[in-house]
Amino acid sequence: QVTAKTAFLFILPQYNVSVPSADGELVQYHYGLKDLVTILFYIFIAIILHAVVQEYALDKINRRLHLSKVKHSKFNESGQLVAFHLTSMVWCLYVVVTEGYISNPRSLWENYPHVYLPFQVKFFYLCQLAYWLHALPELYFQKVRKEEIPRQLRCIALYLVHIAGAYLLNLTRLGLILLLLQYLAEFFFHMARLVYFTDENNEKLFNVWAAVFVVTRLFTLTLYILVIGFGLPRVENQALDPERGNFFSFLFNNILFRMSVLLLVCLFQASVMWRFIHFQLRRWREYWNEQSSRKRAAAGAKQQAKPLKRDSGYHENGVVKAENGTSPRTKKLKSP
Repeated sequence: QVTAKTAFLFILPQYNVSVPSADGELVQYHYGLKDLVTILFYIFIAIILHAVVQEYALDKINRRLHLSKVKHSKFNESGQLVAFHLTSMVWCLYVVVTEGYISNPRSLWENYPHVYLPFQVKFFYLCQLAYWLHALPELYFQKVRKEEIPRQLRCIALYLVHIAGAYLLNLTRLGLILLLLQYLAEFFFHMARLVYFTDENNEKLFNVWAAVFVVTRLFTLTLYILVIGFGLPRVENQALDPERGNFFSFLFNNILFRMSVLLLVCLFQASVMWRFIHFQLRRWREYWNEQSSRKRAAAGAKQQAKPLKRDSGYHENGVVKAENGTSPRTKKLKSP
């Protein structure tokens, strides 16, 4: 029994409480320091699953494609993220649908702070934190190139800050919707990269990703404005109460603070869109340069393959001779 209790500490979420409801009592959860033990256990699970995907899927495909070292590294990165984003996207969609967060958008800010979480919501957040923390030692295990490490560290840090922030500040409902939108766009991007590595002439999926990216950015900005600009200022409990998990809803009564936060969000989304537009312009410029170089090469090949017109007979010392050795010119007859 002692071993079982210790095992449950690693495997199952902790801090469960019984919350009264209209249907009786519901078992829900809040966070605490014991969550770190659970996250540590699932970090090891994520490392094992990472190795399984690499060994039984990505390595076999790489042997067939014969990619260069740079493309090999990017292919492995995108392959791992496609598997993770697809799993997380399906799981997150199931959670937000079953919990009613999509059908009832008001639930994103009603009764804030959302201190008590359903089992599947808390377990989802613990697994997300475990995955992005496991990505740190994977930089060493996968022997990532030094040039790629700063970019990947920035990506890991951004995900950890956003997920941990939503979890600790009791904004888990808003965080689920935002993660769903982000993972949807990232899934199409890394899927497009995988298709491009297998066939460099196939870039159609990048166009799909571009459309999905723009739509998800618009939805993300709309959600921020809806929740921060209109939802949280209407919360009944506006007093600062860290013990109950109410950290900053009282600040949103101040219109200056609310507008400052919305301005920062809009600037951040604008910077993301600017990088996206810059990337698209560079990609289209490279595509048209490649197409024009191919057309020039094809035109040069046609000119070289064009047959040269030659006079009948053969040349001897620069003079055209007829087939019988006589000159092809007609001789003038001298008058008698």
